[in-house]
Amino acid sequence: MRTGSEPATARSALRARFWLSVWGLVWAVFGTVAFALLGRPGWAVACGVLWLVVTVDMAMIVRHIRQGAHYQPGRDVPPYRPPEGGPPFTGPPRHRHP
Repeated sequence: MRTGSEPATARSALRARFWLSVWGLVWAVFGTVAFALLGRPGWAVACGVLWLVVTVDMAMIVRHIRQGAHYQPGRDVPPYRPPEGGPPFTGPPRHRHP
């Protein structure tokens, strides 16, 4: 639920996530090649699977970056009204200890 107290300059961490994925991709490729040359096929396959996962994640990150900014309501848009009938959750039950 939008309360109106969201930061006005909130930014997505997609670029940081992209560079972390690049770092992970470098290590996954290095691990795949190194373990394949050392004759450790199990570890090479594990690094290869990680390489695939990181590549798919990077593709999604690049897609989201290229989509650009999406509409975010500005300061002139009032917050949503709370649901009718009060809050849906009043808190944890209070137990009395003897």
